Formats: sequence, C-alpha cells, structure tokens
Amino acid sequence: MSLPITQPKTLPDAWDYRGKPAERSKSGGWASAAMILGVEACERLTTLGIAVNLVTYLTETMHLGNATAATTVTNFLGTSFMLCLLGGFVADTFLGRYLTIGIFAAVQATGVTILTISTVIPSLKPPKCSRDSSTTCTPATGMQLIILYLALYMTALGTGGLKSSVSGFGSDQFDDSDPEEKSRMTNFFNWFFFFINIGSFTSVTVLVYIQDNVGRDWGYGICALAIVAALVVFLSGTRRYRFKKLVGSPLTQIAAVYVAAWKKRHLDLPSDPSMLFENEDAAEGLKKKKKQKLPHSKEYRFLDRAAIMDPSVGEANKWNLVTLTDVEEVKLVLRMLPIWATTIMFWTVHAQMTTFSVAQASTMDRHIGKFQIPPASLWVFFIGSILLTVPIYDRIIAPIGRKVFKNPQGLSPLQRIFVGLVLSIIGMIAAALTEARRLRVASSHGLTNNQSTQLPMTVFWLVPQFLIVGSGEAFTYIGQLDFFLRECPKGMKTMSTGLFLSTLSLGFFLSSLLVTIVHKVTGTKHAWLPDDLNKGKLHDFYWLLAIMSTLNLAVYVFFAKRYVYKDKRLADQGIELEETEAEPTFH
Repeated sequence: MSLPITQPKTLPDAWDYRGKPAERSKSGGWASAAMILGVEACERLTTLGIAVNLVTYLTETMHLGNATAATTVTNFLGTSFMLCLLGGFVADTFLGRYLTIGIFAAVQATGVTILTISTVIPSLKPPKCSRDSSTTCTPATGMQLIILYLALYMTALGTGGLKSSVSGFGSDQFDDSDPEEKSRMTNFFNWFFFFINIGSFTSVTVLVYIQDNVGRDWGYGICALAIVAALVVFLSGTRRYRFKKLVGSPLTQIAAVYVAAWKKRHLDLPSDPSMLFENEDAAEGLKKKKKQKLPHSKEYRFLDRAAIMDPSVGEANKWNLVTLTDVEEVKLVLRMLPIWATTIMFWTVHAQMTTFSVAQASTMDRHIGKFQIPPASLWVFFIGSILLTVPIYDRIIAPIGRKVFKNPQGLSPLQRIFVGLVLSIIGMIAAALTEARRLRVASSHGLTNNQSTQLPMTVFWLVPQFLIVGSGEAFTYIGQLDFFLRECPKGMKTMSTGLFLSTLSLGFFLSSLLVTIVHKVTGTKHAWLPDDLNKGKLHDFYWLLAIMSTLNLAVYVFFAKRYVYKDKRLADQGIELEETEAEPTFH
C-alpha cells in the first residue's frame, strides 16, 4: 500500500511570482520582508537627504531668494506626499504593489541621477558667487531650473509610488490568519519604523555633512547608488515574495456613489430606508471584500439616491446603483473631513523646519570647537525629539490619561492631535522670539546688510523650536494615524493612508502659498522674507503662523467635541463593531 503524497501547505489568498498558490514554507516571512525594509530605508535616506538641505543648495548654489527656495522645497515635499494617492490608486487598481514599487523606485533613481548630474556639469549651475552686500549673484537660468525641477519632481513621483506600497507589500509577506505570522507582522511594522528613523538619522548627519563639506555631487550620488542598490536587492527577492490580488481603489467607490446619486438627483428619497438597495447577494459580497454592513444614517441624505433602484434604468452597474453600505462608507469619510481639514495647519508649521529654520541656522555660529555643524543637521534634534516623545508618552502621559479620561489608550486620537496642535503654536512662538533675538544681534554688530558673515550667536538658540515642533509631530502623527485607521470604513483599507498623507501634502502646499502671498504683499522695502534674512522680518511670519494655528485650533476643538467615534455610533445603534484590519504607515 503506497503512502499518500503530502501536499505542501499553501496560502488561500496569496500567490507566488508564477501565479500559483504560495507555499508557506517557500515564500514570504522575514527573508522577503528584509528586502522590502531595505527599500524603505534607502527611500527615506534619499528623500529627506535632499529635502532638509535643499534650501541651502537653492540659495547658495542656484542663487535663488529665500522665499523662492522655501516654496520650491515645500512644493517638492507636498508633491511627494500628494503623489502617494496616485501611487496607491495605481497599485490597488492596475499594477499591484510589487510592480508599483519596482517601477517607481526606478523613477526615483532616475530623478536622483539627473539631480547628481546637474551638480557635476558646470553649465547646469550659475557661476559661483559669495553672497554679500557688495556682490550681486547671477541666479539660475531657465534651462538650469528646468533640469533641476525635472530631477526633483521625478524624485517626488518615485517617492509617492514607493510610500504608497512599501508598508502594504511588507505586510503581505505575513499571513494574519496564522498567530505566529501575525506576531511577526507586528514586529515588521516596528522594524519598519526603526528603518525609517535609521534612514532619517543618516540623512541629516552623514549625508548632509558630505553634501556641505565634500560636495553635492557626492551627496546626491550616494543617494542614487542607494536607491539603485535597494532596487536590485528588491528585485532579487521576486521568487520569494507573496502576491495578493488587486482589491480596487476606494476612490473608485467614492466616485461611483457621487455619480450614481447625481444621475438620480430627480428621484424622491424614500421615507423607509429598507427600500434602499442592500440584498442578500450584496451582503455576501461584503464579506468577501472584508466589509462590515452599515446601517442607514440620516446625515448627507442626498447620497442615498445612489442606492435607489431606478426602474427606468435597463441594466444596473456600479455607476448607477450601489449598495446602502457603500453609501454609508462614503458618509463615514465625509464626517471625518472637518478633522482632516483642521490638521493640515500643523504640517504648514512643520514645513518651516525644512526651510526658514535651516536658513536661520546658516547665518549663525555653528561651531563646536573646530567642527562646524551643517545647518540642516539641526534636524537631529527634531528626529530625537520624536523618538524621545514616544516612550515618554507610553511611560508617563498614557498612564495619567487612563486615570483621568478612563481611556485604555491614555489619550484618544483626537486628544493626541490636540496636544500636537498646541505644541505647534508654542513652537512658532519660540521660533518668533529666537528670530527677534537673532535680528537684534545682527543689528548690534552692524550685520544687517551682510548675511554672509556668521553672527556671534550660537545656532543652539534654534534647538527649542526643533524640539517643540518635533514633539508635536509625535503627538499629531500618531493621533492622525490612529484616527484615520480607526474611523475609515473597513472596506476602504487604503483610504486611511491617503487621507493621512494628503494632510501632509496640503500643509506643505499651504506653506508655499503663504510664503508667496506674504512675499508679494510685504514688497521689497519692508519685506518679511527677503533674500538677506538680516534685513527681513521672519519673526513676523512666525507670529502669523502662530496666530493662524491658534484660530485653526479653535475650529478643530469645535469639530472634535462634536465628533462621534465610529464604534460608539454603531454601538448606539445596537451593532457590534467588527475587528478591523489596518496597515500602519509611516512617512
């Protein structure tokens, strides 16, 4: 009697590179995840290494004004985060996460390579010049700026594609239905966060030092080589990866609800919600899509028309008839929008740490003995503040919050965001006071017309604003992440990432808009943001941000007090909240 052949254990929802069911023992796990972690570390090293020190390159090498340099940096960062939405849509709808990572990593490597070449070829840069009161430097020409912007925005495009898919593809390498692998997935996200900070720390120390003291060509060249090496390592793991089926983009669902509601705008709303489309077959489909059936709500009733069965329509499709649950999921997103909108201002404040704070540092005494700190390396305090705030919250603040607010988490997501917004206001006040002192030192030493000479004022006066805003990011970032992951509908898994990253993007774009408006309104005689900061009133700009942030905080509190969490809303209607699956994401 022959023994039965033991079939290899395969996963029900994962496939290998040949399209066959993935074998548990021959695919996924840490061997695959490690290659993906390397991509994220190199992406972070590259993006932050370019961004934090870009303002000095634009002012000192390309001879652009401070306002123009600041808007260029914030537009670059804003575009990077906004393109995460495009990357997520492409990954979910067309390419899948693996191809999206591979293609966009190649795009980013191309962008950084062009940037490196632009620093090597003399004709792609204006002539060298010392920026003092007696010299007028020639700014970069149109063609030189075209090459620079081509490089930056190709890099931004690559960054957006990578950010949208790396964490998700990493989690795909673990089976969350297996307790042991689910535990490893949790550890993966911890290591993911660790590698992000390793990349960030290396970029603001080693990479920035190389850029300022060895050469931009070497600094950017290392970035290009790092991304290429990461791409090669990533592709080498193709045979071991686990692949998941395309799930479709939630943006398509939102569009379908609005289109269907608009098409049937002439129909009367039914008085009985049970008349809205939600049959048994649809309910079974919800389970397959890992959705939760949602009850009818009274807000935003104009969207209910999307679920009305129109007898005049011959054949139903997703653009003229959707389920009630699809409508209610879109309503959940709409309820989140006031909170979403009032968190944008924090990232506008954050943007100043990569622009004007670095410009301030370049005018001050940065020596520690004989060693001179690169201006952008002050970001070490920003990153350190984030890493220090997290354990302080866990060990001190959270236990107090549990006792005071009776919340297992310590502070709720909205409370954490509130703390972050308050700290951003304090950070701008500290920045304004420091800048006022810096201007007084410049005036007392007769340096109001000479930015090229370092002020006899230590750069460590800027540390408080980096520490405070960095601590604020730890609260706001984690609060936003928790809020969007918790409140987004279960069927819109990637929407949480898109909503979160869009606040960063719009915050940077708002910074660009404010700088442009202020620069135009204040003119040249009384400019707040001139090319020479010693002649300007940067402290007034910081005060403006502090005032705007205070008004924004008041609006935030108004909406936060009225917001009802999804689990409480469903519990009040007698529905038990199902356990959701969420993918942490890090920027």
